[in-house]
Amino acid sequence: MDVKQLQAAIRKGTRSAINEAEAKALLKEFDVPVVPEAIASDSAEAIRAADAFGYPVVIKGLGSALMHKTERGLVKLNLSGPQAVQKAVEAIMASAADDLEGFVVQPQIQGKRELVAGLFRDPQFGPVVMFGIGGVFTEALADVSFRLAPITATDAAEMLTEIRARAFLGRYRGEKAINHQPIIQTLMGLSRIAVELPEIAEIDINPLLASSDGRLWAVDALVVPEGETRKKQPLPPPVSPDAIGAIFYPRSIAFIGASAQMGKWGHMLMANTISGGYAGRVFLVNPKADTIAGRKTYPTVCDIPEPVDLAVVTIPAAGVLDLIPQLQEKGINNMLLITSGFGETGKEGKKLEAKLVRAARKAGILILGPNTMGICNPHINFYCTGFPAKPRAGSTTMVSQSGNMGVQLLAFAEQQGIGIRGFCGSGNEAMMCIEDYLDGLEVDTLTRTAVLYVESVKNGRRFFESARRVGQKKPIVLLKGGESQAGKRAAASHTGALTSDRRVFDAVCRQAGIVKVDVPMELLDLGAAFSSLPLPRGNRAAIMTLGGGWGVVTADLCAHFGLDVIELSPDIIEAIDQILPPYWSRSNPVDLVGEGDPTIPRAVLELLLKWDDCDAVINLGIVGRRQVLKSHGAAVLKADPTYSAEFIKQIQRGVKKFERDYIAQIIDLMETYNKPVFGVSMLPDEKQQTVYPHKKHAFKGVFFPTPERAVGAFAKMVQYQKFLSGKK
Repeated sequence: MDVKQLQAAIRKGTRSAINEAEAKALLKEFDVPVVPEAIASDSAEAIRAADAFGYPVVIKGLGSALMHKTERGLVKLNLSGPQAVQKAVEAIMASAADDLEGFVVQPQIQGKRELVAGLFRDPQFGPVVMFGIGGVFTEALADVSFRLAPITATDAAEMLTEIRARAFLGRYRGEKAINHQPIIQTLMGLSRIAVELPEIAEIDINPLLASSDGRLWAVDALVVPEGETRKKQPLPPPVSPDAIGAIFYPRSIAFIGASAQMGKWGHMLMANTISGGYAGRVFLVNPKADTIAGRKTYPTVCDIPEPVDLAVVTIPAAGVLDLIPQLQEKGINNMLLITSGFGETGKEGKKLEAKLVRAARKAGILILGPNTMGICNPHINFYCTGFPAKPRAGSTTMVSQSGNMGVQLLAFAEQQGIGIRGFCGSGNEAMMCIEDYLDGLEVDTLTRTAVLYVESVKNGRRFFESARRVGQKKPIVLLKGGESQAGKRAAASHTGALTSDRRVFDAVCRQAGIVKVDVPMELLDLGAAFSSLPLPRGNRAAIMTLGGGWGVVTADLCAHFGLDVIELSPDIIEAIDQILPPYWSRSNPVDLVGEGDPTIPRAVLELLLKWDDCDAVINLGIVGRRQVLKSHGAAVLKADPTYSAEFIKQIQRGVKKFERDYIAQIIDLMETYNKPVFGVSMLPDEKQQTVYPHKKHAFKGVFFPTPERAVGAFAKMVQYQKFLSGKK
């Protein structure tokens, strides 16, 4: 069967297995460099083929059912003559038994470096291309990278740089560097197969051998057709951004399940919403009370005499389905379903949730939740959450699949002064999923940064496509929960064995430009940085510090995060010489040697920002001195009666004014030079504030409590900038 016939058979689903020779013929059709080979049916044909190639040769058993041939003793290497070929054929025949269809004869390629490339279809995200270090230790080393197909040449080139052993691709033990182009060509070919032959479930090229002269050869290949068509789970229909937006801008709210008892959900949500300054109409629904919190209650939502935009529901799960006809009669199209007891509880809960969704769709009602901690929109003072956090209005939107995690982050945002555009605990995502929120964030003009806590996605391919679109317009910062559970997908090839939920999700993030973080506080750090600072153009850092040791530690952190602490140019040194005393460091980090003149930090900072070789400044310890002075002042008053409390307060007021003015100057300079300044406080203030707004500018002052958080934020912003640059 020729390769065209093979492809036709694969498309029709009439081929359940493909042998190695057919696999290589298929790969060659898609520009994968395969090793020359001949097929033999017996030892005589194998010897003639070996004679034609010239010795040494390799003999392998051929058969559609033969996998992991090396482990089964079906690969014989370095055969130096006809007698060796004869013995190899006999040994393979004894081992392979009825699965043997013939023999593959290849010239022995001389090379010390074995790579692996492959393709598999992830149940969530679809076709994925893989590249890494190959050979018998592929699974043990697991040094691989992934990309969702289809990929670009840029994607393929990036995969080469992501493996830990990338130096392995250069000159190695007397062998020439591997030519990158055939590797890229191979990965692009696999990507084309993924698109053009969706009936192929898996491809494994191992080893992809580099010869001593740097050329590349696919010496072994496994292609697995789909076989039985996998059952695809039905995907939820998309929700329009306008429909999502309407939930966050209600003109009136009905709390169904309102309670007079403090601590109950029906009381907390009502109290937090009213106390937050919400200006819309609030109606309370409870058939067992005439008034709650001094407000009239209504037996049912239909008894409310005015229009209602949003129903906030806290009644038990068993009664929620009966609400649907009432909401439909009242003309309420949106439900914030706080109630738990649905899909998160198991099989019966899933059935109840599915029944509720069917009824809601039929009635034209959109449900956010169930099992959510609520939503907020500070831009209209709408704080409908189960936690009394009321952050100021800003441009960071937070969506969390864990309501508890989300409201804690919301509270931290309030504490640190981080402005929030909106917040949503998405709950079980019965009707509105994370992909819908991404589509909404794309068109929301008030959102500058998206912050997501994600444990799973319903439609992986849609998530990827939406995130990639949004990421080209505004940064997405994401924390993934549940990464310790390895993927359950089992497969016969190395490619399948190497994949896991985390590996594929990481590839999705890299390819879509998502800035993935490891701990919750990084979500807020980057939410603050992206929404408050200009994007750095590169990774070159200047460090300005009040203390030498602090600067050294920060320089080490920069090296760890891949940031370049550049050497000061002679012009910069000469300019700073005019500002600092003769004993300053004359190097980067720039040690201000504890100078107390308040004009010095600003002057040095401007010189560094003006410098063309500097992309950002890390500013250590200028802000936060008033906290130190506060403690020192208290000590002085106890120890030295010659100083008055008023004198100490006067000094503190002066330092406070300096810091306020200095932050304003930093913001002015960022506006002028369009470069970020990553601040680190000497000591955080009483509010643990991170972000300091400026009335005149969109940029804000950002001061982290530690150097590692400042450097980490800088590095992640550089990562996002590289993504944007690669898409231009």
